[in-house]
Amino acid sequence: MNRDKSQAIYEKLCQIIPGGVNSPVRSCVAMGQLPMVVEQGLGDLVTDADGHSYIDYCGSWGALLHGHAHPQILSAVQKRMQKGTSFGITTAIEGELAQEVIRLIPSIEKIRFVNSGTEATMSVVRLARGFTKRDVIIKFSGNYHGHADFFLIQAGSGLLDVSSTASSAGIPEEIVSQTLSLPYNDIETCRAIFNHPTYQSRIAAVILEPVAGNMGVIPADQAFIDFLREETCRQGALLIFDEVMTGFRVAKQGAQGFYGVRPDLTCLGKIIGGGFPVAAFGGRRDIMDFLAPLGPVYQAGTLSGNPLAMEAGLQSLKLLQEPGFYERLQYKTDLIVKPIQRKIKEKGWNACIQQAGAMFTLFFGKEQIRDLNDVLKINTVQFAKLFRSLFKQGIYLPPSAYEAWFMSAAHQEAHLEKTYQAVIQFMEENEE
Repeated sequence: MNRDKSQAIYEKLCQIIPGGVNSPVRSCVAMGQLPMVVEQGLGDLVTDADGHSYIDYCGSWGALLHGHAHPQILSAVQKRMQKGTSFGITTAIEGELAQEVIRLIPSIEKIRFVNSGTEATMSVVRLARGFTKRDVIIKFSGNYHGHADFFLIQAGSGLLDVSSTASSAGIPEEIVSQTLSLPYNDIETCRAIFNHPTYQSRIAAVILEPVAGNMGVIPADQAFIDFLREETCRQGALLIFDEVMTGFRVAKQGAQGFYGVRPDLTCLGKIIGGGFPVAAFGGRRDIMDFLAPLGPVYQAGTLSGNPLAMEAGLQSLKLLQEPGFYERLQYKTDLIVKPIQRKIKEKGWNACIQQAGAMFTLFFGKEQIRDLNDVLKINTVQFAKLFRSLFKQGIYLPPSAYEAWFMSAAHQEAHLEKTYQAVIQFMEENEE
């Protein structure tokens, strides 16, 4: 496979951008090969600078539920663009998207738009602390909530390719000291912390990915979710669902609809932008009214509510409400997941594929994954070999053993069949 153009572009990028990338996982360092340099995308395919096409299971890290360059989204955005691209002033389209989100997710009574998942989670924690007048935040090991300082402790995702402790230089100890990172899916450890004299009456909020997707797909146990809801209510703390990844992906109401639990606050992103940089946080009216200009918690952003991004997000939400949308998406996801699951069971391979809605991950070296300790025992070398093997066959996976793979409505059945056959062939030729 000739990739001379990609090589030349990447070498130039490395001279002016650290690592040649604007987000670390894109570098493919852990995969042991030159990263992809994308030229364009259409449907379920991306094409690189050298003209090679790949079936895409990254999908802008889950944002492209409808695939690349969906005509309805593009048409609406192009029409909106004729009116201007940015104002920093209120527009009606912000209210249209806000109303659609509120209508679909019952726990969200008011919402504020921002530009990235990191901005949403950073802001929601500030809001939680301001509302409760408490300082301690509980997160869970392997859950990634963006790169705000107080989250970068055992944070999963791209950090795991850098350090097993998943933390970062440049963060003073006193900042992370008010963040407790507890084991995911571990009720007893959580109970002990909630009842510890040091932390009682100091916990402002518990934040989690209800389906972890940044250490691979790991759904929370229903009992774990129910416990957190009950205990936060008892303690006067807030429960925050980080649904930047799972919102409108695992179900129409997100993971909170899947689990039947109503959090106090929710972070959204990816799909609500329809391919544009959009995120949001929302929840109970009394909490959201603590934000300026109504309340004392300050948050702002020049490009927040950008009309092009709002239009793309609105069209994205309209598309996913078409009759049978989620049933078709589940059917496509099952087309790739179930044959691999059957083959793993039949052969007794030391591997597993875990799935929630239209996101899934293949793990090597473990038969079940429930938390970060399990994740740290997986065979990342084997995954890198799989990545390189599929890449050569025109199949692009997220370039990390710790990430979710994403299905879109645009994926073609023939491409799904090609993918699962290539995965199974690799596993047969590289049995652990």
